[in-house]
Amino acid sequence: MVRDMEKEVKKIIALMSGTSCDSIDAGLCEVYPDLSVKLIHGINHVYPEHIRAKIFSAFRGDISIKELCQLNFAVGKCFADAANVLISEFGKPDFIASHGQTVYHYPFDEKLDNINLKSTLQIGESAVIARETGCQVISNFREADIAYGGQGAPLVCFADEKWFRGKYRNINGESLNFAIQNIGGISNVTVVSNDCDTFGFDTGCGNIMIDYCTQKFFGKKYDKDGEIASQGNICESWLDCLLQDEYYFLEPPKTTGREYFSTKYIENILKIAPSEPKDIIATLTALTAKTIAQSYERFIYPQVSIDTAVIGGGGAYNKTMMKFLRQYLPKHIELKTHEDYGISNNYKEVMAFALLGYCNYYGIPNNLPCCTGAEKRVVLGKITY
Repeated sequence: MVRDMEKEVKKIIALMSGTSCDSIDAGLCEVYPDLSVKLIHGINHVYPEHIRAKIFSAFRGDISIKELCQLNFAVGKCFADAANVLISEFGKPDFIASHGQTVYHYPFDEKLDNINLKSTLQIGESAVIARETGCQVISNFREADIAYGGQGAPLVCFADEKWFRGKYRNINGESLNFAIQNIGGISNVTVVSNDCDTFGFDTGCGNIMIDYCTQKFFGKKYDKDGEIASQGNICESWLDCLLQDEYYFLEPPKTTGREYFSTKYIENILKIAPSEPKDIIATLTALTAKTIAQSYERFIYPQVSIDTAVIGGGGAYNKTMMKFLRQYLPKHIELKTHEDYGISNNYKEVMAFALLGYCNYYGIPNNLPCCTGAEKRVVLGKITY
């Protein structure tokens, strides 16, 4: 059995497309037996225009079963194309680890005929990736966690624990306590400390609403460097209203996504938004930062103190977001980015899924039940030859 083999360094191409759906992130990584990961090269492979539009239609629930079936294979071809860009330059990897494109995530214990309907759906057919690249593919990482009672997210917590726990110390030689904060379409945090078990959860909306409104009002895919937000003013009354959403008060473990922060949700909150578009972007940017800070106050500080918050994802490049985080977080917490620890802000999740793929290959359990709520540690991922 593979799990009985002596672990070796593996070259893995990892593929990831998040809730923002801005591109397919592809990274060639080396993963080592100590579970450390080195990014050799990463690319952002842009979806074809009409495929991306169809994915957003899927997010809205505006496509048929036929179209979803077709889209699964089409996105698989797009993922394969991204991998082949790296293969053309660096040669074939040992295998590919593909997260896929989430189109629906339902982490709730709803039942039909006493059968649990908790579920998740990532498209990007692995058989197509395998056929187009000639590589073994490990994919579908979230399903096993859900099958064992978890929420199928957050999964990157596993990598955060391996990369940060006990690895850094203060001037007194004491291990640092970290809040590893990703700000992608959705924001999620992993708490890594020697003082408690690792835990994590989705803090709430990340860039989804900012991106939507930047496109709606300014015709841009995202607010580059937070420039638009920096020119606006926070509407405190609107912000206070948005902060009352029930998600922010739910106890972890918890996850969320586009199914909750949907187009309908955004259009509803815009009905009471300020009239100046720049103020809308500024307020939504503040919302993401403040919900992160408030989630720490509610769910982290009562359990463990935090020395350093490490920011990754697109939010790490948003200067206005980083300014608001510095303003809302306690002053004793040092604010860093993943780059300060040799981890790419842009390709951190790619590196994490390379690690999850490596663990699947060797039969190493690669979920953290304390983060996802699963009944036990299990091996995540399915293999396509």
